[in-house]
Amino acid sequence: MAVRIVMPKLGDFMTEGIVTFVKSKGDSVNQGEVLLEIESEKLNYELEAAANGIFHTLVSDGSTVLVDDLIGYLLDSGEEPPIEESKQTSESISTSPKRSNTKTSVSKDSKMTPSTPGARKLAAKLGVDLSLVIPTGPRGRVVEADVRAFSESESGSDTQESIPAGLPEEHEVIEIKGMRKAIAENMKRSLKDSAQLSFFFEVDVTDAQSYRRDVGVELTAFLIKASGAALSKVPPMNSVITSNSILIFDKVNIAMAVALDDGLIVPVIEDVNNKSINEISEEVKSLSEQARDGKLKSEQLRGGTFTISVLGSVDGFTPILNQGQVAILGIGRTQKKPVIVKDEIVIKEIMTVSLTVDHQAIDGAVAANFCRRLQQLIEKPSKVK
Repeated sequence: MAVRIVMPKLGDFMTEGIVTFVKSKGDSVNQGEVLLEIESEKLNYELEAAANGIFHTLVSDGSTVLVDDLIGYLLDSGEEPPIEESKQTSESISTSPKRSNTKTSVSKDSKMTPSTPGARKLAAKLGVDLSLVIPTGPRGRVVEADVRAFSESESGSDTQESIPAGLPEEHEVIEIKGMRKAIAENMKRSLKDSAQLSFFFEVDVTDAQSYRRDVGVELTAFLIKASGAALSKVPPMNSVITSNSILIFDKVNIAMAVALDDGLIVPVIEDVNNKSINEISEEVKSLSEQARDGKLKSEQLRGGTFTISVLGSVDGFTPILNQGQVAILGIGRTQKKPVIVKDEIVIKEIMTVSLTVDHQAIDGAVAANFCRRLQQLIEKPSKVK
């Protein structure tokens, strides 16, 4: 009996993944063997065979496939793949067959080409001649993904990427793909779908630095713990927004941004208010190491209700919301500054902080209240339990 292979959802807001095959079409595989690798905006993931069988693919190597869409099957020996309407997304131009530069029209041969109903409907809409499309579906049928790939390869071949006049002729070309492309799409979607508003303030971390050294943790762990305490005082900040509702959570799961050589990944520390600062510190170290080694699991990237991003080399920045969340905290540089205390000038360690919120869910007064409470907790670290 055929076992369906679909694109898994590896993160809260994952919508698609890029497929790289480890096994080839027609290979005999055993349960537990790695069939393919999936690259999303957050991680690379090895998809294993759920059963023994013959590996049958419906998309090409390098294809971009939507979450829950069909990638292929595991078949019994001699078994034909089911005739099923597939909804794969279009394959990348680089993996699609090259086509003529001339826009095609639907021909009589197109009507005779074996194809799924969805593929025929899409071909009529896009003006694609099905007889020119190379099929990848079961029993040689053209599926929707084939039509989209053909249409995009045609339009892509017509467009030469132009270089603005006056720039040097010699240059390096870096293709926007993989994690970088996924991050770009996610950030654009976040800005498009939310009303982002940023706040900036400074915090005296002199006592916090002494406190965290005494307990043997890094500043990031202390800030995560302090943020959790502040969020419990201002619950609307610990929320996720959907198309028609705001979900406010009691449990605080803080996502922390970790920089990689080729992008950014955001693992989640769950239930920070029920963990000690030392437990959080160990988890920060472990997650950061796993992130840089590419060993994070998909469940470690899910469930975040608030995000912290640390850029200690700059005075301030405007962090972009992790899609769906209503707030993200940006931690900037800490440096010694002269401060007036009781009419005297003293030297204090001052940290710059920025907060971005989604104004659809969070009003300015709520955000300001959170900033005030967080500042109070950081400046009196003994209150951070």
